[in-house]
Amino acid sequence: MNWDSIWAELTDFFTVYLWLKIFHITAIIIIALLLRWVLHFVIQRVVQQIVSGVKRTQKVDDTQALNVSPLAAVRVVQRTRTLGSVLTNILNVTLLIVTVLLIVNVVNTDILGSFALLTAALGAGLGFGAQNIVKDILNGLFMVVEDQIGVGDIVDVGFASGVVENVGIRITQVRDVDGTLWFVRNGEILRVGNMSQGWARVIIDLAIPYSSNVEAVQAELLRVATALASSRKWRGIILEKPEIWGLESITAEALVTRLAVKTRVSAKWDFARDLRLHMKKALDGMGVSLTPLNSVVMTGADGAADGSGITPSLDAAEEAAAQVPDVLTDGGEPPAPARKSRAPRAPRKPKAGSQPASEPVPPTVPQAVPQVQTTPDPEIRDDA
Repeated sequence: MNWDSIWAELTDFFTVYLWLKIFHITAIIIIALLLRWVLHFVIQRVVQQIVSGVKRTQKVDDTQALNVSPLAAVRVVQRTRTLGSVLTNILNVTLLIVTVLLIVNVVNTDILGSFALLTAALGAGLGFGAQNIVKDILNGLFMVVEDQIGVGDIVDVGFASGVVENVGIRITQVRDVDGTLWFVRNGEILRVGNMSQGWARVIIDLAIPYSSNVEAVQAELLRVATALASSRKWRGIILEKPEIWGLESITAEALVTRLAVKTRVSAKWDFARDLRLHMKKALDGMGVSLTPLNSVVMTGADGAADGSGITPSLDAAEEAAAQVPDVLTDGGEPPAPARKSRAPRAPRKPKAGSQPASEPVPPTVPQAVPQVQTTPDPEIRDDA
């Protein structure tokens, strides 16, 4: 083999073989980009058609106006846009993987054959390291397909509570009431509390004094709630008539009565605030004052009520003084003489008592135990 043949082979490689591979790779990239553009256009077109159909059905021009329409229309728009976003992400990842594999096959066909070991390594990596990513993706897909969560929903996902701003293929973004944006992995969402589906209920517990006329207060609260629900401002969002559910608890300080109103989820909190204001005015008109928040009923270890109302037979100081002679005479002697030492103290009211009343006390104190002398009643010690 001479240099001319080597040069000829190199020339053929660069002029034919290499340029052919470059052409194939370029064609694959162009086709992938075109396919991505076409599929994105189809997804956006389908989403736009569904949203436009909902707008025409509800006779509105802006999606923000759907908030006053039936909730099903809002759910359709939210779910459609969320599915469109998730499908777009899946499409991008799938096209990227397929394009890379095709380019590798064009560069060297033997490389794909050697991918068996690499595929096994990737499988092991997915089984150990990347299993959380797969879990996030699958959980996100099922959440969207099953309509568990959608953009604009007010949710409680355990880690955060607030409005859903974005549902991605792996991450869900939730903004709470303070404005903090939480990035929650879909695989870590074990439960979803969605407060934007179906209906909501306003529940107000009101603690009134125990001496209040319960029937009159409940009737007034029901009248105020019914009048407010029938007003022009709120009658479009009230689903059922207000109800009084009765007394929830009874204590010595307060009676807790409960009022419930079934509403649409979009105006639950606004209606609750307005209802509390009207209830306050109604209670002021009736002259009913609410129970202070610091009224607490003390309970014992066994759940019994506080025993502060029980009156003892003896004063605490007298009871302690009465037990002292029993301890001093403990030494085989009967307890009867100890009771005799208390008899002289009973009629003695002033501190300057008679001496005979204090004379019997010293013989009862053993001299071998001097520390016990500090325990008798202070009145006896002063007289001594």
